[in-house]
Amino acid sequence: MSDKDSSTAKSYLDSTLAAGQSALGSITGSSGDKSEAAARKDQAAAESEASHTVGKLGPFSVSPSGGVSKDDPSRSEGSWNQTLGSAKESLGGLVGSEQLKKEGERQNAEGKGQEAEGQLRDFGSGVQERLKGAVGGAFAGLTGDREKEEEMRIKHDDAKTKQRSAEADIAKAADA
Repeated sequence: MSDKDSSTAKSYLDSTLAAGQSALGSITGSSGDKSEAAARKDQAAAESEASHTVGKLGPFSVSPSGGVSKDDPSRSEGSWNQTLGSAKESLGGLVGSEQLKKEGERQNAEGKGQEAEGQLRDFGSGVQERLKGAVGGAFAGLTGDREKEEEMRIKHDDAKTKQRSAEADIAKAADA
């Protein structure tokens, strides 16, 4: 699936067209329209999934479109503080030290706050930079500046990767 095929907007459009085609097939009794609608619906679901897929390696994220982003440092620092805090909690419980256990709980909570702050910063800057890339690319396309258009596409894709990475981590934290 190419970058152009993994757009969230395209997946919504294809899903809507599939629903219309399915309705038409039901009205006319055309099994061909119904099967084409089912295939289009499946394609829309795959497009949406691809648009939201992000691979992570440490603080770096990469998307199927080739976008790359680095997490806000608060995300890594927060994760590290959570790990240390949990270890202190466990050790404090194991050796019977209430002070160490409480310190671990405090550090774990502080880490969760740091990580959430970094996720929100990445999400916000991702949305902002993605919009700048989309608008800049559209303007460059209208003026015929292909070099600038490509530069803006890369900016858009990198920002989309940052946004999707933050979304994935926020959703993971909410599910925990």
